[in-house]
This record gives sequence, C-alpha cells and structure tokens, in this order.
Amino acid sequence: MAVVCPECDNPIVVDTDEVEEGETVQCDECGVDLEVVSVDPLELVPVDDSGYDDETDTRIDDEDDE
Repeated sequence: MAVVCPECDNPIVVDTDEVEEGETVQCDECGVDLEVVSVDPLELVPVDDSGYDDETDTRIDDEDDE
C-alpha cells in the first residue's frame, strides 16, 4: 500500500502485511522517521527525538495547566 510522506509528499510503499502499529519506517526521499499509527487504513506520522512530532502529539498532559 502506498501513502504520501507528511513531510515531503514523496510516495512511500509500505507492506501492511509486514508492519504493525507502533513500528517506524523511513522516507527514502527526506529521511524522516515515520511511525505507523494505523494499518487499516495506513497512516504514518513523523517521529522526532522525543516521540511524536509536536503537531501530532496526542500525549499532552493537561494536568500541568492547573
């Protein structure tokens, strides 16, 4: 299955029979690491050194805002 890299719009072919959610793949064009967040449908999000990219981070702890 092919998806588009969210960073450079390069097509990325991922064998959904070979990957699982939580695994990472790398874009051949720009080199960004992408985490597989869904296999059906296939969805990839950029991963930075601390985990998810700031724009897609859903692990925000709201308790610190009090």
